[in-house]
Amino acid sequence: MSKERAIMDEITPDLLLQAYAAGIFPMAPDAESDELSWYLPEERGIMPLDGMHVPKKLMRLVMSGQMTVTADRAFDEVMLACAEPAPGRETTWISERIRALYGTLHRQGNAHSIEVWDGEKLVGGLYGVSLRGAFFGESMFSRVRDASKVALVHLVAGLRRGRYALLDTQYTTPHLTGLGGVGIPAADYQSLLHQALTVRAVWPDDFSLQALRESIASLRALPGRAPAGDPP
Repeated sequence: MSKERAIMDEITPDLLLQAYAAGIFPMAPDAESDELSWYLPEERGIMPLDGMHVPKKLMRLVMSGQMTVTADRAFDEVMLACAEPAPGRETTWISERIRALYGTLHRQGNAHSIEVWDGEKLVGGLYGVSLRGAFFGESMFSRVRDASKVALVHLVAGLRRGRYALLDTQYTTPHLTGLGGVGIPAADYQSLLHQALTVRAVWPDDFSLQALRESIASLRALPGRAPAGDPP
């Protein structure tokens, strides 16, 4: 992994987009820091949009509509939830300055969130950056079992509907690989990214089950054990 430190005051939303277009993403050392590190992993995690594996139990949960899914309804709340301490992740790289920068990207239409609700209670979600045909997933959270997986299934279905070409997950985790995520060499990632940036994808207006039922149903449902539990 290569990385380079920079001062947050020097970073603008436009520079962030340029970095993503070059395959680079930032993290802060901790929640209180005004610095960030640029990361360019030697192995890059992606979720193939035509290769997601959805276990039958998870597919039943998603298709039941037990959890309501929205997009861009609570972006700031999703970022805050992703930054909350959790078992195995007592500290966070999502600093106040990171939240401010990505909040600006969201207002510009370049960052989006997926929210999962139990009634009026936010129980899971994710957020990331959208640039032409690429979506760069940043972080996800769950407050109830499988909520982040529900968000990810809806995200993949929505990206397929919007004709995106790449879902970047930055790294691989048991949570992601159990659903079909893979790690690829940096050179292969750069080739996929270059191709995705030539695509004029459209972020869907509606990520609800009603809007995405057909696209979700087209995802591959697999029998057997569920993938690893929700990430912290």
